[in-house]
Amino acid sequence: MLMHRSGYIHKCAGIVLLLCCALMVACSSKPVTKKPVANEPFNPNEGRYKHDKDFGPDEDVDLSHIPDAVPRYETRTRAGNKNPYTVLGKTYHLIKDESSYRERGYASWYGKKFNGYNTSNGERYDMYAMTGAHKTLPIPSYVRVTNLDNGKSVVVRINDRGPFHQGRIIDLSYAAAQRIGIHKTGTGRVEVEIALPGDAAPIPRRPDAKAVATVESALPAGTYLQIGAFSQKASAQQFSGSVGAKLTYPVIINSANQPKQVHRVRVGPFKDAKSLQDARDQLAKLKIFEAHVVYQ
Repeated sequence: MLMHRSGYIHKCAGIVLLLCCALMVACSSKPVTKKPVANEPFNPNEGRYKHDKDFGPDEDVDLSHIPDAVPRYETRTRAGNKNPYTVLGKTYHLIKDESSYRERGYASWYGKKFNGYNTSNGERYDMYAMTGAHKTLPIPSYVRVTNLDNGKSVVVRINDRGPFHQGRIIDLSYAAAQRIGIHKTGTGRVEVEIALPGDAAPIPRRPDAKAVATVESALPAGTYLQIGAFSQKASAQQFSGSVGAKLTYPVIINSANQPKQVHRVRVGPFKDAKSLQDARDQLAKLKIFEAHVVYQ
């Protein structure tokens, strides 16, 4: 009798143990929700992006062919120029006169996490274009960013707000960060100086010291901007005809059958950086922001 009762108790204990384990698993599988924190600063980008962390291209890509942004006069609108504005509990006031702006600090870059999302003025962020984000410069503005550790510099067009990290004064596109050599370290010491229309770029550091760079620097032969790719030629023709009627630059279709049939719509060719930037500006007015440089 005692043996029977002992076996019964042992069996019940086993069942209870299994129930406890099941309960623990069920509790651990419940989604973890972020508890609201009283008086937590408002973050306008909370939950906006597909990825939690930022990252660069899947493989190394040489972007040295992408020209600097070309400073030009642009009409400034209210888009991106709210003044003052508040982010993460801190209020920022835009610079009233940026003509003598110069500042030293740390630059960072932003990549695929933000690629294709709207910037502060409504344009789409392109990590392969020469752009940047600044907390207080009017949008758009142009600045020359110089890496204080290696002397490399780049001109970018400010079309976004940020970075909202302590000690950082500018966020660069991935292409701009690669140009000055901070794409692998993530940050770097820089000097940021306003670049006005008509300003000439400095002489680049080259072994032969023969070439002089300007904002109208020459591009390799066969440089185009690709604005679309279609599997059906009729679709490519319709798109190219619609866009071409509104541009001052030629629009062509480049077709290929390998590895599969594709018809690429391209603008160009371009001989210098100024004409390429002008074409980008014309495309932006047509809400085409994802044009990228290709060679043909």
